[in-house]
Amino acid sequence: MRGAVMYAPGDVRVEEREDARLVEPTDAVLRLSAACVCGSDLWPYRGIEPVGGATPMGHEYVGVVEQVGGAVKGISPGQFVVGSFFASDNTCEICRSGYQPSCPYSVIMGSIGTQAELVRVPHADGTLVPTPAMPPADMIPGLLAASDVLGTGWFGAVAAEVGPGKAVAVVGDGAVGLLAVLAAKQLGAERIIAMSRHEPRQRLAREFGASDIVTERGNEGVTRVHELTGGFGAHSVVEAVGTQESMMQAIRSARPGGHVGYVGVAHDVSLPGVELFFSHVHLHGGPAPVRRFLPELIDRIWKREIDPGKVFDLELPLDQAAEAYRAMDERRAIKALLTP
Repeated sequence: MRGAVMYAPGDVRVEEREDARLVEPTDAVLRLSAACVCGSDLWPYRGIEPVGGATPMGHEYVGVVEQVGGAVKGISPGQFVVGSFFASDNTCEICRSGYQPSCPYSVIMGSIGTQAELVRVPHADGTLVPTPAMPPADMIPGLLAASDVLGTGWFGAVAAEVGPGKAVAVVGDGAVGLLAVLAAKQLGAERIIAMSRHEPRQRLAREFGASDIVTERGNEGVTRVHELTGGFGAHSVVEAVGTQESMMQAIRSARPGGHVGYVGVAHDVSLPGVELFFSHVHLHGGPAPVRRFLPELIDRIWKREIDPGKVFDLELPLDQAAEAYRAMDERRAIKALLTP
């Protein structure tokens, strides 16, 4: 099968890989209908995270089940399914509490690589959620978004305790941040402040439900959020970047007693203890438990209540994965969809 492999920072190639196959009786093999490049894939692409040489890439995926192992009971060949970027059994105590990425049996799908024609999914019964029927082509991008960026943005909003009557600020205007805006709107937020300097992303933020756009960053951005919220700060803040600056901007944008949901993968972030102590700000986040939200998100997409697939503003064949990475790295695209 063909699949994307990263050899070094900036070096992504599509080449022949060994066909995905069943390894455990709990596995399924999917023929992918769509995959994509994630913002977190850009960390190793830019050399910020190490590349171990010839690394299969990708962790977001939707497709049709081709094979299932002998222990798989709830998933059948021929079904169209959406999976989380963490495979989990979804039956252990941690999974049942809604934190499937911390399942003791979890498998990071990025270690398998989903930017390919086929993929093996461990713990198929716990990881995969079938759609009601074969989806129309125009719905596939939205379902693909549910496998990571929509679920991650949704978790960011939930972790930030977004709800009716609240003012929400979103730090980060990538796909996750934009979909956190969508989630905040769906969860009933009264005011949604999107922090963005890029006009195409601002337009999409507005379309997803943002009431205000703040172009300033750092302390200037914090000041604007406080000005827009009566001087108090936002009730809820979603941090969707993962840098020191973005985390502090998020914490300082929240009011005393406010909540920050952080879903950007943290890189060299350290928290000043005294400031955090006196802020009275709640922090919650981490790898998004996408599997917790998949049934609800699929239902909303299926009913066309939301269209998260709008974050894909570039579609390329899998063979052009290297260009997809370049376009996102150079901010020529918000998110690139790959068609195997």
